[in-house]
Amino acid sequence: MATSVRATSGGSPPPTSLRSTLYRLDLKAVPYVFVAPFFLTFAAFGLFPLIYTGWLSLHRVELGGSAQWKGLENYSSLATSEFFWNALGNTFTIGVISTVPQLLMALGLAHLLNYRLRGRGFFRVAVLAPYATSIAAATLVFAQLFNTDYGLINTALGWAGFEPVAWESSKWPAQIAISAIVTWRWTGYNALIYLAAMQAVPQDLYEAAALDGASRLRQFLSVTIPSIRPTILFTVIVSTIGATQLFGEPMLYGGSVGISGGSGNQFQTLSLLMYEKGWVTGALGQASAIAWVMLLLLLLIGGLQALITRTHHQRKNKKPGS
Repeated sequence: MATSVRATSGGSPPPTSLRSTLYRLDLKAVPYVFVAPFFLTFAAFGLFPLIYTGWLSLHRVELGGSAQWKGLENYSSLATSEFFWNALGNTFTIGVISTVPQLLMALGLAHLLNYRLRGRGFFRVAVLAPYATSIAAATLVFAQLFNTDYGLINTALGWAGFEPVAWESSKWPAQIAISAIVTWRWTGYNALIYLAAMQAVPQDLYEAAALDGASRLRQFLSVTIPSIRPTILFTVIVSTIGATQLFGEPMLYGGSVGISGGSGNQFQTLSLLMYEKGWVTGALGQASAIAWVMLLLLLLIGGLQALITRTHHQRKNKKPGS
């Protein structure tokens, strides 16, 4: 007994067994093994295409041809291209007239669904049905509704005494029609996100506001909206990204001239212009430059929104008199 105590209390530590070595290796290495598939997939299908697209944007590349170094020539040509500025303006206007009404209606729907209504579960599923509908099916239906010659919208306008609207060949009517498709598909999705955030608001806040004499509208404006502001910011960011990448709705709505955004490019977005440059004209370098411009725009918008959020939190947490 004395010998064993002396051996363990002094001198060199006992040799590490194989079991303890495997245990430490398992404890340290296995977590990396579990997360490795994600990083490998991201590197193969996310990081590499991003870097390769940036490399292509600095070259003149034709389909099936070799790459020739051009530096920033593709970007400078975009700065002087009327097609690029037209697509950028169309992307902005379609994004605004589809995102703003969409989020406002989603807030209203979520506020109504937050009440104890009969068949509340049915209505929650029903508002999500447009999101489950494919882009092709929804766009084809709306294209028939907004058809200039026999569409239901122009028929109703005729009954009301108005002249038919050229929903396909005119700029603003075409953009409104495309925005209607986007709004119809995504309003219910955002409404459910808002509903989940509203249900997390403590009921004590509503009870206190009711004791102070606040109406339902005042409670919505003064309690609900401030409580779900982070969720609103999240939907604004996601909707902005979706509007910047808008592709399927305008292409399918335009039919045979959908890739060019109509006969006069009246609703051509940046995504459509990128597709046309890359796969119709074969200018992969210019298409890659447009893709990187879209990425930089998204980063700029995200940075501005993060700055606004940080400024709001600083003002909110600022102590009076400090």
